[in-house]
Amino acid sequence: MKLDIIKNQWLDIVFEGRNKIYGAYELRKSNTKTTVRALIIGSIVFSLAVAAPLIMSLIPDSGEEEVLANEIKLTKIKLPPKKEEVKPNTPPPPPPPPKVDQVKFVKPVVAKTEEITEEPPKIVDLKEKKIGSETIKGDPDAVLTVDEPVGKGPVAEIVQEDNNVYNTAGIEVKPDFPGGMEKFYKFVGNNYKTPEEEGLKGKVYVTFVVEKDGSLTDIKVLRDIGYGTGAEAIRVLKKCPKWTPGEQNGKKVRVLYSLPITIQSAE
Repeated sequence: MKLDIIKNQWLDIVFEGRNKIYGAYELRKSNTKTTVRALIIGSIVFSLAVAAPLIMSLIPDSGEEEVLANEIKLTKIKLPPKKEEVKPNTPPPPPPPPKVDQVKFVKPVVAKTEEITEEPPKIVDLKEKKIGSETIKGDPDAVLTVDEPVGKGPVAEIVQEDNNVYNTAGIEVKPDFPGGMEKFYKFVGNNYKTPEEEGLKGKVYVTFVVEKDGSLTDIKVLRDIGYGTGAEAIRVLKKCPKWTPGEQNGKKVRVLYSLPITIQSAE
């Protein structure tokens, strides 16, 4: 009988009369299937390993596309010319040469011969020439400038402003409230709030200055009777409309004005 070792017939011969439940018999019986399965898996893995470079080359590189999509475009721009900075403390350019030659004036001093550093110019050198702080060669083509005499035009008269405060007794034109003094007294009476104090009676004396623009300033209470009567008088005068200012010698001036306010509350 010919024995084929590829098939499992030899297992039965080897394990005849032995315990086939033992693991060695089962392992050898399933060895063929295991070998074939391993061969198939190994072939697949080998094929994938060989074809991997080709597969990778066919897959598009997303990173490269992203770099291209975010590519920065550079544009050449022509910048404006740089401004020249002016250096501080730069000396001004020298003045143009005069039309007539200028000779430096050397102040004569009494000194020894060996101490003389610079001799003064001779009379011949000063003929038809100007004297200056340095020697300058004249330019015949220069424009001749002539010093003009001081003009005798009208001189503006300086008028000192009169800020003195005048009294109403010696003023030529007294300050006045719009509509007359009767309306001023009525204005004060309508706006003055008398304290709610029984039996309150007396006078409040107030002074103020009517300015050149008609406004009231320097409001002072000379005497009051308490209970806020003086402060109320100041409040009323601060809200007072502008007056017609007083005049002296045809000019508007500041005038001091006195005002007595009689207070009498209900009994």
